[in-house]
Amino acid sequence: MKKGAPARAPFFFPASRRRVITRTDSMSRSPRLTVRALIATSLALAGLVVALSTSLEAAPAPRGAAPARIEPTPAALAHAMADRRIVLLGEVHDNAAQHALRIAALEKLVASGRRPALAFEQFDRERQPDIDRARRERPRDPDYLIATASDDTGWDWRFYRPYVTLALDHDLPIVAANLSRRDAMRVAVEGWPAVFDAASIRELGLQALPAELQRKQERAIAIGHCNLLPPDALLPRARAQIARDIVMARAIGGSGARGVVLLAGNGHVRRDIGVPAWLPPEDRRHSVSIGLLEAADDASAPAPGSFDFFALTEAAKRDDPCEELAKRKAPDAIR
Repeated sequence: MKKGAPARAPFFFPASRRRVITRTDSMSRSPRLTVRALIATSLALAGLVVALSTSLEAAPAPRGAAPARIEPTPAALAHAMADRRIVLLGEVHDNAAQHALRIAALEKLVASGRRPALAFEQFDRERQPDIDRARRERPRDPDYLIATASDDTGWDWRFYRPYVTLALDHDLPIVAANLSRRDAMRVAVEGWPAVFDAASIRELGLQALPAELQRKQERAIAIGHCNLLPPDALLPRARAQIARDIVMARAIGGSGARGVVLLAGNGHVRRDIGVPAWLPPEDRRHSVSIGLLEAADDASAPAPGSFDFFALTEAAKRDDPCEELAKRKAPDAIR
């Protein structure tokens, strides 16, 4: 677990210049048309510049490039999400300011006419029938849905209830996206066949993971556990994290025209090693990854290729989680 983080997560200009010049030259021969032509041309160019700057502001970073920093405001966050079918929206799980920012941005997104599905790390995939049943039985009751479909896994539902309420108020699909803690522990101990069939293992290339992806995942696990884990504990936990990422990618893939917003920890939304790495190429092209980081966090300047956008917020007040981990010689939780 990263120090200062909660205990739950490990983790053109168009080719129109010639046309404008030609038009201006031809109109210059008529004094009566010159002023009107120049005004019209100036207005057109002004509109083009505004559109271009807006497009550049919202464009995701090229693969491997440094993430673009955005202001931690609902408007800036909604703008970063606006034109993407698949949004991967990160968080530090216990940071109330980040949750307030995200829900305000999602409200703006919905007010603009978008109706994306909301996919939750906080709901395990096998609870989807419970979510659907709760919606049928009490369509506007977020507390009933949470009580029916959530597991006692340490999530603070005060932070996530507003997202459930937003989905119910606007009839947005709710997607149970995560791999359960039990199955994550199984894949850590037993290997990939505990969760994936042979065809999936071959298709995903799990028996021969890219060395860089595995190295980064193990490094993230080490940092996330305050560098207190023994080296031989890193690969099993990295395998569990990767399995969660794959399951979430499958949950949000093929979301259709309405799109989807995945609400998950920052580690899961990283483009280089998280859920985006396991999306089909077409979905990945239409996705955007946004990290919400804490200004006091060691990851205040995210690595190139980790996100498309990031915003910094104040750190939540919390006890040092590394002190608790240090009391245990071998932390046994799959975070």
